[in-house]
Amino acid sequence: MSSVLDQRPAPAAAGPRPAAPKRRTRILALPESRWALVALVLFLIALPLNLVGAPAWLWIPLYAAVYVTGGWEPGREGLKALKDKTLDVDLLMVVAALGAAAIGQVLDGALLIVIFATSGALEAVATARTADSVRGLLDLAPTTAARLLPGGGEESIPADSLTVGDTILVRPGERVGADGQVLDGTSDVDQATITGEPLPVAKQVGDEVFAGTVNGTGALRVRVERDPADSVIARIVKMVEEASETKAPTQLFIEKIEQRYSIGMVIATLAVFAIPLAFGSALQPALLRAMTFMIVASPCAVVLSTMPPLLSAIANGGRHGVLAKSAVVMERLGQVDAVALDKTGTLTEGTPRVTNIRPQPGSGLDEEGLLALAAAAEHPSEHPLARAVVQAARERSLPLAEVSDFTSAPGAGITATIDGRTIQVGSPTRLAPAGGLDISAAVQALEDEGRTAVLVLRDSNPVGVLGIADRLRPDAKATVVTLTELTGRAPVLLTGDNERAARHLAAEVGITDVRAGLLPQDKVSAVQAWEAEGRRVLMIGDGVNDAPALAAAHTGIAMGKAGSDLALETADAVVVRDELATIPAIVSLSRKARRLVVQNLVIAGIFITALVAWDLIATLPLPLGVAGHEGSTVIVGLNGLRLLREHAWTGTLHKDVP
Repeated sequence: MSSVLDQRPAPAAAGPRPAAPKRRTRILALPESRWALVALVLFLIALPLNLVGAPAWLWIPLYAAVYVTGGWEPGREGLKALKDKTLDVDLLMVVAALGAAAIGQVLDGALLIVIFATSGALEAVATARTADSVRGLLDLAPTTAARLLPGGGEESIPADSLTVGDTILVRPGERVGADGQVLDGTSDVDQATITGEPLPVAKQVGDEVFAGTVNGTGALRVRVERDPADSVIARIVKMVEEASETKAPTQLFIEKIEQRYSIGMVIATLAVFAIPLAFGSALQPALLRAMTFMIVASPCAVVLSTMPPLLSAIANGGRHGVLAKSAVVMERLGQVDAVALDKTGTLTEGTPRVTNIRPQPGSGLDEEGLLALAAAAEHPSEHPLARAVVQAARERSLPLAEVSDFTSAPGAGITATIDGRTIQVGSPTRLAPAGGLDISAAVQALEDEGRTAVLVLRDSNPVGVLGIADRLRPDAKATVVTLTELTGRAPVLLTGDNERAARHLAAEVGITDVRAGLLPQDKVSAVQAWEAEGRRVLMIGDGVNDAPALAAAHTGIAMGKAGSDLALETADAVVVRDELATIPAIVSLSRKARRLVVQNLVIAGIFITALVAWDLIATLPLPLGVAGHEGSTVIVGLNGLRLLREHAWTGTLHKDVP
């Protein structure tokens, strides 16, 4: 009776599943973004007409349209909050803008509307993209699974209806439908989405497999060990959501400040209007004084105190390949005092390469001969290790011999015939050459260095060993040194890879604290433990398995080229060109931006205090009040724009090292 594993589908069904469509909310699909864009365009059309002295009937309607389009969303939300007996700053700004228009300062009010409409749109986009990233993670898990029936047949059922104890069949190229244990079969499984390991892992009877990982060339029969709702991939979704919510207390604090400021402004404005009336003042002068107070006390300069330095830093970082997703992110980058790094795809390039070529003495082969022989045999294979060997031969322009009788054994290696001789390339433990003491020593030496050893046999006799490893990024060591100087403590390595490989690589870059063999929840636990100690952790990673830690950290940075969609969406910033050296540079730039923010807040505070005092104690002429208000806005704006200069990027690094 044939085994269930022999009951395979037609080749067309055995290929890899197509990638799930990428879910990404379009910016203009959000109403906040559309209204803000319309308001900005209308403002940019009206402004030059106003400044050149065009007839008022040309630009007044345009400004009015700015008030309607830009003030619609914040005004509506403000009224909703007011209905719940909450007064927020958005409604206050709309009222201030209308107050400015009421006394003829239409331009001031329109500018205020545009600033707050744009801010609201950015917040809506960030919220939508976060939701997209979490939903997109669910696409990693297959929607169906082949459940084996007691009578020997099988049925296709929704993966989320599997129960513990079910047995499923995972064919070549398919994603594993549930967390479980292999009952029968051998294969190589790509589980980089879960553990971050750069190479597929050989799986055999008794080994654990995870939902969402990709099966290689063998077929596996797997017993379901966890409910789909409790799988590792499902827990990653839950951890990303929970970790994102841990930032809410900071947001609540900001909302409390906004509430108090809003109430204070309303009370103060009403008092400035009502008190003179109570003492016999005429209505028009009292209203003019109150509107002047609202204008000079409005936080335009305070808003611009924060945004231009941070936005300039974002623009400068973007020119150099680092994209910070918001001004809040840019500010938080400068606060970090601890760094956690992923290994594969972050400190390393994420692509296996041949690093060592060691021919067996007496084999008659030199390095190029051994590499050419192995590459010729591996050429028909699609295994990542095989591709690394073939690529190394191509880089040396080595000719590859013709191959016949090619076969592949999952988890063991390949066998091929070249010039009438049998060539085997694969795992030293599976090929098990006879009498290979010297070759065993060579294998052990490579593995001690953190390399993956690949044994080459010719007619069952060992002729050499290849060492394959994920290559360290050229700027990794310098980056670790600089991050240590910036934060005052050495970075920590968090990886799902094996401890020996992790410690060997960590030693090369000067990292002593290594946490290896970690699953996503282990990385989150480590980050949360440091955060609980009061550290502000910068997490740097690239994979799906890093996403929960990226979300849990004070700030997360993803590597752009090799980064998974989830990591790129979850992270607060993205290194587009995968240049590690830009990370300490952006941290330094953030620190300089935060210093400029403090400077601007002091300048804005002095102007607002002086103008408000003048308006309350004496009589502040409206034109002078507007000039002082706009003057402070221009000063803080220009001060912040200094970070657009090239020197702001190149000149910050060493100045910020404590």
